[in-house]
Amino acid sequence: NAPLPADLADLADLKDPYETGKLSDQEFVEQSLDILNHPLTSDEFVAAWKNIFSPNLPMWEVVHTLKKQGHRLILFSNTNAIHARSFLKTYQDFNLFDHHHFSQEVGTIKPLPEFYQSAIENYDLVPGETLYLDDLPENIATGKKFGFSSWQYDLNDHQACVAWLYTQGITLAKSS
Repeated sequence: NAPLPADLADLADLKDPYETGKLSDQEFVEQSLDILNHPLTSDEFVAAWKNIFSPNLPMWEVVHTLKKQGHRLILFSNTNAIHARSFLKTYQDFNLFDHHHFSQEVGTIKPLPEFYQSAIENYDLVPGETLYLDDLPENIATGKKFGFSSWQYDLNDHQACVAWLYTQGITLAKSS
C-alpha cells in the first residue's frame, strides 16, 4: 500500500472523530474542504462523500432469509451521519434490521470493546447465542473476545459464509 498524499492522510484523520460523533456534519465538511483546498461546494462534497456504497446482493439474500426465519438482526457499523442517512434511504434492505448500532450514535468504533459492550447492554445480547459477521479481522477478534460466534466475511468467498452459517444451524436457500 502506497502512502496517502498528505491532504488525504489529513482527511483520513477526521474519520474516527466523525464516525464517533465528535464532529458534526458541518464541522466535518468544512474541515474536509479546508484540507482538500478544492473549489467544491459543501453540497458537492457531500454528494461525492456519500456515493461510496454498492450492494452485496448475495448478502442481501442472506439478510432476507434470516429475517423470514425470524432471527433478530442488528447491524453493527462504523459509520457517520452522512453515510447512514444515505444508505438507509438508498438501500431499503437496511430496514430489515431490527436495530442499527452505529458508531456515530454510540460514540465509539469497532474494534474497541466499548462498541461491543454497548451493543450487549442496549440489545440484551447473549454473546454465546450471538452470530457476528464482519469483514475486518480486528473486529472479528474483538467479537470473539466477547464470546460471539464470529465469522470474517470475504466478499470473494460468499459460499464460505453460507457454509459457516450452516454449521451454526442456519440453512439458507441454494441461491445464497
